[in-house]
Amino acid sequence: MRFTKSYHHKRMTGLDSVSAGATTPKRSRLLSFIHFPGTRRKNVEQPPPPFLEFRSSTFFILLTVCLAIFTDILFYGLIVPVFPFSLLEQIGLAENKVQEWTAILLACYNVTLFLGAPIVGFYADHSSSRRWPLLLGLVALCASTLLLCLSKTIALLVVGRLLQGLSAAIVWSVGLALLVDTVGRDIGYAMGYVTIAMSVGLLISPVIGGAVYEAAGYYAVFYIAFAVVACDIALRLVLVEKRVAQQWVVGPESSEAESATTTTDNREDVEKQVQATSHAGADPALQPSPTRAGTSSSDPIAALSTPVLNPAKHPHWELIKNRRMLAALVGIAIEACIVFAFDTVIPLYVKQTFEWNSTAAGLIFICVMVPGFVSPIVGKLADKHGAKWFSVAGFALSIPPLVCLRFVTRNTIEHKVLLCALLTLLGVTLVTLANTPLMAEITYAIDEREAQQPGVWGEKGVYGIAYGLFTTAYALGGTIGSITAGYIQAGPGWGTTAWYCGVWAAAGAVVSFWLGARPDEVPKRQRPDDEELPASSSGVM
Repeated sequence: MRFTKSYHHKRMTGLDSVSAGATTPKRSRLLSFIHFPGTRRKNVEQPPPPFLEFRSSTFFILLTVCLAIFTDILFYGLIVPVFPFSLLEQIGLAENKVQEWTAILLACYNVTLFLGAPIVGFYADHSSSRRWPLLLGLVALCASTLLLCLSKTIALLVVGRLLQGLSAAIVWSVGLALLVDTVGRDIGYAMGYVTIAMSVGLLISPVIGGAVYEAAGYYAVFYIAFAVVACDIALRLVLVEKRVAQQWVVGPESSEAESATTTTDNREDVEKQVQATSHAGADPALQPSPTRAGTSSSDPIAALSTPVLNPAKHPHWELIKNRRMLAALVGIAIEACIVFAFDTVIPLYVKQTFEWNSTAAGLIFICVMVPGFVSPIVGKLADKHGAKWFSVAGFALSIPPLVCLRFVTRNTIEHKVLLCALLTLLGVTLVTLANTPLMAEITYAIDEREAQQPGVWGEKGVYGIAYGLFTTAYALGGTIGSITAGYIQAGPGWGTTAWYCGVWAAAGAVVSFWLGARPDEVPKRQRPDDEELPASSSGVM
């Protein structure tokens, strides 16, 4: 990565950050490393932040977003097993009220996540930086961690859960939108790593939470949470968006060379268009027609210099009614419904059937999560071939193992092996094949519509609110799955629960037929490295 020539010249001559005989006080090393977002580069003499190339790299941004998602899921899973004991010992609640308030506290998280994600996504689309909302999410995360750890009243626990839901809404909607901004056409590949972060968090959090609580007590569970949150804070603080880093990337000489190359290419294109226009003659059918912007395209130079944009009157409504977007959201809700149904039912079922303890019941989910480590490969294939057939296959192939779970009924080695085998198949079909392409399909749908009608999403874009809707759909599906599976398991029983999940998988396969074409059948978005930094873009930390 090359930085501006003027900065290096000033530094070599000893004139960096010095103006007209006045000396600028030295800033602390911390302040030189952390620039507050929203403060763009003021002049060409301003030095780049330390380690700018690494901090704005695709690897580091992907790592930061994945760790933020892992932290959210880990924190959620750590404290859920502890809530009943917390309500009894820390709050002093009557035992007959524990189940009721446990459900209320879980609902507080889901309600805030469900309602807050689209709002946060909308704000992220209209803010000057994706990083601002992520930093605001840190405030909510730290506050919720402290409140849940130290609360002695129900009211403070409720506030802590609401803040935890808000933090999760920010991480999912803004974090995934930042990934789209960063990785460009490789969004499926990036979503594969997000799936791994989700899988690892879901796998280890209940096991760690229960084991640490039994071994070291209530506060020890939060010591783990504080350690992971500290790492999350560190990465979010030093992250630099690619479009912000470009302020220091391209020097004057390369800019002039690129400008000359672009001018030459444009001149050749203009000559070709002029020749085509002259060959058209007097035939009205071959004459240039007015553009969508209302200007005539008869002047090739004007057509090249002025982009043709046709923004929708209500881009957010245009997004919601998009067929591909709706199919992706419904598919995501169905996938979450099935996953959370089994998260609710399986631990108690294996405890009753196989007489396993809570640790063994948690470890059974290794069978589901391990296949998720090939998700980046599936995402890469989806980037090339589209999400449709991967999701259709994932849901369709999930039906047999889901239905066959009803045959796991006895405490024998054969039935334990059968359960592990069926869960492993579900890890391949449901978690890997179905989930990862669905997450990327949201970006595919937005890009296809943009290619059909340039500028349809307006100046700010809609990636933030799109992934806010994704979060809302996932929260809705998870809530429905948990509640309905619990009631079915308590009533008709295990066999009916398996059939219930199989029906949902069949519905997911049908919905996936409405997913769209291959991504390479529509023009690709430019990578952030190739885009010109807007004059009003924000600065960095």
